Amino acid sequence: MKGLDDNAARSNPIDVVLVGGPDDLPVTARRMRAPAADETIKIPHRGGYEHFERERRLGRPDDRETPVFRWTMRTKIAE
Repeated sequence: MKGLDDNAARSNPIDVVLVGGPDDLPVTARRMRAPAADETIKIPHRGGYEHFERERRLGRPDDRETPVFRWTMRTKIAE
């Protein structure tokens, strides 16, 4: 049954917050919905992509807490 749980986590989007990255990334792009199982998020921005990784929390996770994804790098779109 593990496979079913994995599929449910991928198909059930949750609210997340993106922290860091370029100052001109719109506030509306910093709060979004993403599949619960995602560990990374890639946002198209100014001819490239901004990459974010899910923060690991110490201690017991709180289901009510909004997951935070922290900016890690920028890549350019291949032409």
